[in-house]
This record gives sequence, structure tokens and C-alpha cells, in this order.
Amino acid sequence: MAELVPFTVPVAGDKTLLVWELSSGPTAEALQHSLFTVFSQFGLLYSVRVFPKAAVAGPGFYGIIKFYSARDAHRAQKACDQKQLFQTSPVKVRLGTRHKAVQHNTLALNSSRCQELANYYFGFNGWSKRIIKLQDLSNLEERENEDIVTPLQKQSLKFFCAVEVVLPSHECRSPGVGMAEEPLDKLEEGSLSFLMKRKVTQKLAIQKAMTDAFQKLLIVVLESGKVAVAYRPCEEATDARTEEELQDLIQVCGVWEPCGQREEECLSDFSSEEEEFKLPELD
Repeated sequence: MAELVPFTVPVAGDKTLLVWELSSGPTAEALQHSLFTVFSQFGLLYSVRVFPKAAVAGPGFYGIIKFYSARDAHRAQKACDQKQLFQTSPVKVRLGTRHKAVQHNTLALNSSRCQELANYYFGFNGWSKRIIKLQDLSNLEERENEDIVTPLQKQSLKFFCAVEVVLPSHECRSPGVGMAEEPLDKLEEGSLSFLMKRKVTQKLAIQKAMTDAFQKLLIVVLESGKVAVAYRPCEEATDARTEEELQDLIQVCGVWEPCGQREEECLSDFSSEEEEFKLPELD
């Protein structure tokens, strides 16, 4: 059976492992590191969390581990259940209850997580992004001309971004758009804080556009271990399918041509500083 891995937060129970009988000696942070070290050998992890047992259950901890792939979670469960792993006593590892995620409750991965997932399955050189357009929609000067007495705190910075995620070996291109708006909050135009906020807003628009582009794609992990890519269908379909059922999805990614001229914005001054300002990543 082939498996579909979407660029969404994994919520299915068959991608979640529950780990019991963790030692009470180490700290929660130390146990979290140990669990990550062990289980990341089986596949890319979305999260590793450690919680103290309920007071009535005595001292100790339990862990919840989420994989992007149900196949990886199954392999990890079979290999680690009733094993000592990193402690002197064995641990219990169980799969969560399998259920199909409701489509409207599915959360998109943020751009950083999308890139991490793409790097894992396609390789660091297996994909790239191209900024098609990055447009300033703030119109601060127009607002000032229309109403000079408008207080600056009621104004905001707004950027629109259009990007294209490209997977050359799969002959696939996926477009994405994003909009970011940030209030100015009494910042003086022309100040360093204004320029920094402008860069932050630009980057946030790019991040949203990349997330949108990745949402249109599905990673297809075949039984042989090879990886293909497909466009995500309108109806959510993330259960395992046979390779024959996926043939209509695999390799259907055509070249996307945007309306009008295919002009790439000249962003050399911005691109060189793209990673300079770090934003908190929200899922």
C-alpha cells in the first residue's frame, strides 16, 4: 500500500505513539531528548512531548510522539515496545486510536515545517522556491495625502506575495499566494523600527505564500520506498491507497503558467536579508 503524506499537522491516531513506564529519575527535558533520539531513527517527527503522570498514578512520566507517516509510526511501535531503549526498565509503546481527520479541522503546516518535510522526502536540492511577485499594498503616502490628520497607529503595513514551489525531478510546479498585514503602532515612518517591521511583514507574506503552495501538494510514499508527488485533490483523501489507485494522481503535476507575463521580481536586496529577521512559527 502506498501512503499519502500531506503538508498538514498530523492528527490521525495511527501516526501517534503513546509511551508509558518512563523512569521518574530524569527530567522531562532529558526524557524528551532521549525519546527524540530513539524515535527519529524511524522517520521524521512532528513533535515529542513528555508529561508527568497523574498524582494518583505515582511518580514518572509518559510521552506522546507524532510522526508525519503512519508507516513510520507502525515500524517504531513494533521495534520499541517492551524494549529498554535508554533506561534500565522496558517501556510500553502503543499506537493511538486510528481515526480519519475531519477536513475542516485539518491545520496547514507553517512554512518552516513545510520546508522541513520537503527536505526530508525530496532532499535539500530536490525542490526550490521562486518569488513571482512581492508587492507593497500599504499605500501609506496615499493615506497621508487623503487625510493628513489620520493618526499613524491606525495605519498598517500590507504586503502581497506570489511564489512558486518547484520540484524539478518530478516536473511539478505549485503556485501559492499570501497576504500579511501588520499595524504600525505609533512607529515613526523612516525609523529603524519601521524598516525592521517592513522586512518582517515581507517575510510573513512569503511564508504564507509558501504554506499555500505546499498545501496543494501530496507526498506519495510508494511500497518500494520511492517517493512521488501529486496535486492534492479537492476532497480530502489521506488514507493509504494502492499504487494502481494513485497512478491518476502521480505525475499529473503540470507546469503552472501565471496569467500575464511570467516576470520574476528583482529582489536581490531583499533576498540577501530574508533570513535576518526571525519570526515565531505558529501552527
